[in-house]
Order: sequence, then structure tokens, then C-alpha cells
Amino acid sequence: MRSCSPCAACKLLRRRCAEDCIFAPYFPSQDPHRFAIVHKVFGASNVSKALQELPEDQRGDAASSMVYEANARARDPVYGCVGAISYLQNQVSQLQMQLTVAQTELLRIKMHQDSPSPPYLAPTNNFNNIDSQPEYLNFPPSTNVIQDPSLKTESIWT
Repeated sequence: MRSCSPCAACKLLRRRCAEDCIFAPYFPSQDPHRFAIVHKVFGASNVSKALQELPEDQRGDAASSMVYEANARARDPVYGCVGAISYLQNQVSQLQMQLTVAQTELLRIKMHQDSPSPPYLAPTNNFNNIDSQPEYLNFPPSTNVIQDPSLKTESIWT
């Protein structure tokens, strides 16, 4: 048996709260804002229809979902809870990227610590030796270029 106080829905709608009120179990009079936001977004008639179409054991979850969606719509009228979900998915993606970077850095540090340091080799200048050049630098001179001695200019490098 319910107390004589009307539920938040009936209070807001200014009607008598019946014993079998569909709203009473999910919108108690102690939390009027909960129904007010749902009513503003979905309308009392739609909420009533939605709750009546569901089995009783699912109505509480449905009411909570409507409250969540209505609050999300109040914060973001265009995207609602989809905007919140997208924001959170983006955060998860960024955090996964940061985690991958951190794991890669840790692996690099571990490999650097585990490997013995190579012996010091004095730098050599092999750029003048054509045989020591990397393969991609060993290309034959082009025979397709017209070499006109009158067009040759003085090089600033020589």
C-alpha cells in the first residue's frame, strides 16, 4: 500500500494519483526533478505508453534509461546520450593510443638496458669511396640528359 502522497508525475501533471498509477513506482514524490526532465523530453503520454508496453520487471530499467536519456538531451539537445557515448569512445581510443606509446617506450628502454653496449667504433668517412655507398645511391649516370657545354654554369660548391 502506498502513502497518500501523490507521485512526482501526478504532482507535476496536477492530477489525482491512483492506486495503480503507472508512474508511482518509478517516479517517487521525493524526486520531482526525475519525472520533470523525462516529461519535458518525452511527454507523459509517451512515457506512460512505453512503461505499459513492457513487462513489470523491465519497467524500472526503462524508467532509469529514460531519465538518463532525458538528462543527456538536456545537456546536449542534438546528440543526447549518443554524444556522451561518442565522447567516451574517443577518450578510450586516445587512452589506448597513449598506452601503446607508453608500452613501446618501456619495451625500448628494456631492450636498451638488456642489450650489451656495442664497442665504440671510430667514425669513418667513406662518402668518397663509391663502393661503400648504399645500393640506392649507386645509379648510373643518365644518358638521356643533353649536355651542352655552353649551358654549364659555375657551381658555388666547387
